[in-house]
Amino acid sequence: MLILSPHLRIPEDELAFSAIRAQGAGGQNVNKVSSALHLRFDIRASSLPESLKTRLLASADRRISKDGVIVIKAQRHRTQEKNRADALARLSEMILAANSVQKKRKPTRPTRGSQRRRMDSKTRHGRTKALRRKPSL
Repeated sequence: MLILSPHLRIPEDELAFSAIRAQGAGGQNVNKVSSALHLRFDIRASSLPESLKTRLLASADRRISKDGVIVIKAQRHRTQEKNRADALARLSEMILAANSVQKKRKPTRPTRGSQRRRMDSKTRHGRTKALRRKPSL
């Protein structure tokens, strides 16, 4: 079971792992050992709350397919166990990011004092620049 928070848990049977061969350098061992992992997580068929499912499906993440399946490829480490832990960490990070709802921004207006200070500084700057000009005849 993947525990994301006290209220969010994902059972192991909703996660599908498949071992694949890792890309890149690795010498003779790279052709023999399948140390990389694909983690597949179907959002629609999961036990997550509906609000979280819709936020996840609406996110513009390239790891989410059109069918609503999250596919994470983990191949950073040399062992399958570490790649499995890495894939689970990345999945939990992705779900927790979608779980946090940002506060709606309240538009504010500048205070009268800040507007006055801004205009005064602009006037002072303009006077300074005017003093640099050649006197007109």
